[in-house]
Amino acid sequence: MASEAPGNCSIVVESKSSAVTDVCKQILSKLEENKFDNDDIFAVHLTLEEAFLNAVKHGNKMDPAKKVKIDYCVDPDKVEISITDEGSGFEPESVEDPRFGKGLYEPGGRGLLLMNSYMDIVKFNEQGNSVYMVRYKEKPHFTGNQDPTST
Repeated sequence: MASEAPGNCSIVVESKSSAVTDVCKQILSKLEENKFDNDDIFAVHLTLEEAFLNAVKHGNKMDPAKKVKIDYCVDPDKVEISITDEGSGFEPESVEDPRFGKGLYEPGGRGLLLMNSYMDIVKFNEQGNSVYMVRYKEKPHFTGNQDPTST
């Protein structure tokens, strides 16, 4: 599956944890400008931090010579974010669910669960070094006889 890269804005930063602060400020200010509510802003902030820190720690192996690229687009209806590192990637399906087994007692390993819980769409490219996430301001409402895959 190819990762999708939203248009509009692109940021390339050094692969260091502290770079996440300015990235978050820039993207979250666009959410505020587009009148996203506090729940949306919290969700995007949390998932943006998780995805970015995963790119720095796991993807780029804390190598400050490597870069992290963030593409994003914020409009009145949704925010799209794509984060790409220079690492070799991973297989998201191979990550154990932290709600069960030994993962329950581990201090980390919850990033993917949080991203999938707070974003409406989470997709990885085939290599596993780029994540594409979307959060809609208004969630679609389905009735019992509607097929949610048809919208």
